[in-house]
Amino acid sequence: MTTADPAQKFDGLRAAEYEEQSRIALAGYDACHELAACMLAASIGSGGSAHLLIAGAGGGAREIVEASALEPRWNFTAVDPSQPMLDLAVAKLRQTELLERTHVVLGTVADLPPDPKFDAATLIGVLHHLPGDDAKLSILSDIAKRLKPGAPFVLAGNHYAYASQPLLLKAWGERWRQKGATSAEVEAKRGKILQGADPPASEDAVHQLLIRSGFARPQRFFSSLFWCAWLTHRLP
Repeated sequence: MTTADPAQKFDGLRAAEYEEQSRIALAGYDACHELAACMLAASIGSGGSAHLLIAGAGGGAREIVEASALEPRWNFTAVDPSQPMLDLAVAKLRQTELLERTHVVLGTVADLPPDPKFDAATLIGVLHHLPGDDAKLSILSDIAKRLKPGAPFVLAGNHYAYASQPLLLKAWGERWRQKGATSAEVEAKRGKILQGADPPASEDAVHQLLIRSGFARPQRFFSSLFWCAWLTHRLP
């Protein structure tokens, strides 16, 4: 089970290895972020200005890097409750000269003012770290309240109870072994994922969380073992 404060999981040590570890744990890490940007551009339209909410932006700020490469007139608000993870994102944004287009907030979506509304939002790699449906509904509802009616929203993360999918869990372990992990290291990582996250139980459970939070039924556009990415829209 996750800690009471999931942000505590992402301390300095975990933040330092986040991007490398994520690219192993999620086969297609870069492709998912690239396609998320493409889906948003396809939904919003290209060439115009827009302000996007990037919730859980800490780490490599891939959502912002990929979206800004497509749309040079988009601006961003990046929110994350983990200081070490946010520091990594700021370093990347500074390196890529995107910091001036990004308002950085240490905190949660609930800390943001209700207005002005955003043109789009993303929540990538966050939901399965939140324990229980109440916490998941809370962040999704907080995002919905800050979006314009009809605004697109990209949600991505793990679903299924890990132990309920033994073949996928075994393949996930093989993925680590493929990248050089020893059998003992694979077992340690498998034990950690079984104890350290609380993903929605199914894709339908994700749909229901979104609908209850004020979003339309989503469309899946990416999948990799336990991971999926969906696009939905804020209901009027």
